[in-house]
Amino acid sequence: MNADQRRRVAVLGLTAPAYLWLVLTIFLPLSAMLYFSFLTEAPFGGRQPVATLAHYRSILTKDLYLDLTWRSLRMGMDVTIACILLGYPAALALARHVKGRWREAMFLLIVLPFWSNALVRTFSWTMTLRGDGLVDRAIHWVVPGMPSLDILFSYPAVVVGLVHAYLPYMILTCYVSLQAIDESLIEAARVLGAPGRTVFRRIVLPLSLPGLLAGTVLIFVPVIGSFMEPRILGGVAGSAMLGTVIEEQFTRIFNWPFGAALSFTLLAIVLLILGLAAPFLRRTLRTA
Repeated sequence: MNADQRRRVAVLGLTAPAYLWLVLTIFLPLSAMLYFSFLTEAPFGGRQPVATLAHYRSILTKDLYLDLTWRSLRMGMDVTIACILLGYPAALALARHVKGRWREAMFLLIVLPFWSNALVRTFSWTMTLRGDGLVDRAIHWVVPGMPSLDILFSYPAVVVGLVHAYLPYMILTCYVSLQAIDESLIEAARVLGAPGRTVFRRIVLPLSLPGLLAGTVLIFVPVIGSFMEPRILGGVAGSAMLGTVIEEQFTRIFNWPFGAALSFTLLAIVLLILGLAAPFLRRTLRTA
């Protein structure tokens, strides 16, 4: 066995457990769910389901599910844009302006949401966003006579809860890209007389796009399928999302085939969006 063959065997030995784990924990459950999505009912309790396309036909033709899909995509876009507007400047400040112990303290605040249960974090917002809640009292203390801030059980409350949950992903991915930028490039641009806005537009932003795009994908994909935050913070009016309907099909209605069909429709939409964006992403990463 030559050196090339030994290296291939070593690589295969190191990667095989990970790929085997992925097959067992991802592809096998997905294959079962795909099979369920083409059945009239779940094959449990001695039932004899038959193959059908009725679930997918219903999803593609009924206005209700098209509206839910649009609401979920809009929620994903709103949360992602909010995370970019809040997370990128924070990452830029951490990478370029905050040093020493202050940076460590800021990182602690960023990762702090990961130290608590997601359900606890979401319920804590119900005490903050309700009328006469913490934010409402603080506003009235600063500006007496202001109208009551009661956005609980509304779409804005859902966006606030999701931004709180996913903002750290944007900050951390952008920080990694910003930290990797060679400081000599920025110094050279400044020596040549480039103003700060030009340095940011021509050097910092293009070189940090990989982290920005990674954070966008990490946020947008799970947000459009989220169900816990819309269920708790959105109430009856604000919780009508595709993710909440999928959760209901599995946990309340027990219509697993229809829930599986909705899940794979959402997965197909995500793959379609990523496929359409792939040329732009490749070009951006290549130029960066």
